[in-house]
Amino acid sequence: MVCVPCLLLLLLPPLLRVSADTTEPCELDDDDFRCVCNFTDPKPDWSSAVQCMVAVEVEIRGGGHSLDQFLKGANTDPKQYADTIKALRVRRLKLGAAQVPAQLLVAVLRALGYSRLKELTLEDLEVTGPTPPTPLEATGPALTTLSLRNVSWATGGAWLGELQQWLKPGLRALNIAQAHSLAFPCAGLSTFEALTTLDLSDNPSLGDSGLMAALCPNKFPALQYLALRNAGMETPSGVCAALAAARVQPQSLDLSHNSLRVTAPGATRCVWPSALSSLNLSFAGLEQVPKGLPPKLSVLDLSCNKLSREPRRDELPEVNDLTLDGNPFLDPGALQHQDDPMISGVVPACARSALTMGVSGTLALLQGARGFA
Repeated sequence: MVCVPCLLLLLLPPLLRVSADTTEPCELDDDDFRCVCNFTDPKPDWSSAVQCMVAVEVEIRGGGHSLDQFLKGANTDPKQYADTIKALRVRRLKLGAAQVPAQLLVAVLRALGYSRLKELTLEDLEVTGPTPPTPLEATGPALTTLSLRNVSWATGGAWLGELQQWLKPGLRALNIAQAHSLAFPCAGLSTFEALTTLDLSDNPSLGDSGLMAALCPNKFPALQYLALRNAGMETPSGVCAALAAARVQPQSLDLSHNSLRVTAPGATRCVWPSALSSLNLSFAGLEQVPKGLPPKLSVLDLSCNKLSREPRRDELPEVNDLTLDGNPFLDPGALQHQDDPMISGVVPACARSALTMGVSGTLALLQGARGFA
């Protein structure tokens, strides 16, 4: 996994002499655009990753191997390879399926600091050992998008603050799924000045209280889009309270694929962010429109719920674009399709969405974008 183009130069220079005829376990497409490596062999041939040096998109999966063997090169100064690393085409990099010492991960980030990388994904990783001391200034890459899925850290909830110190400012989108800890020590977290998109979807144990802990106050001043799909959210009012405590002003909020409950009678009414204009409550199991929603919205999505009758005007906010498709009062078979998407040969819209809910909305928007080529 560590044999990404810059690491080949940084940690394993002798491998540059390996024959370019090696094609397994890595594959490079005919356009030299995407290169994928999957080192599942018990004794992987890491040198196969040499061919990825010409690609724009690179995915390296380490087959679950421990990468401790590469620690001996982690202290190498990447500055000596700066010009070569800058010449690499890689803009999107995914690293996954390995046990990585934190010291080695930091070495990767230091090397990538000389690259033109814009999007980094870490997936199915176990980061072991302590993180090296915080640098005087960020020496890692100037990312626009950072995505993490099923990454565990020996440092527990402090991981985000420690990782943040190695990245140059300017991160605009942060996606964290299947996290082992989202209870960030707020004192150790710097402000994400440019972050406009935060996606905490696919963290089913997060819940309303966990969201309160994850959204450190005043750390996300530019936030515009917040996604909380399948994140264990319990009530719209609980989410509202977390947003108010964090002092964030998102324009768009996605609460789809959560089993939302109606706010209990007598609960304290929450003041929603004044900037909020789009609210997604689809696939939330709602049998009625929740009370206490924002008084005015541009977009409200209540599709694929369990509404047995059309909502009355006094039950809804003032809204320009209301979506109610896939509810029983419009489609008597909607509940069957939601419970069993394959109930018929024709897959309705609600079933299609349920089958693909694991794909992050943010990442879906990025798929197919080739502006970095």
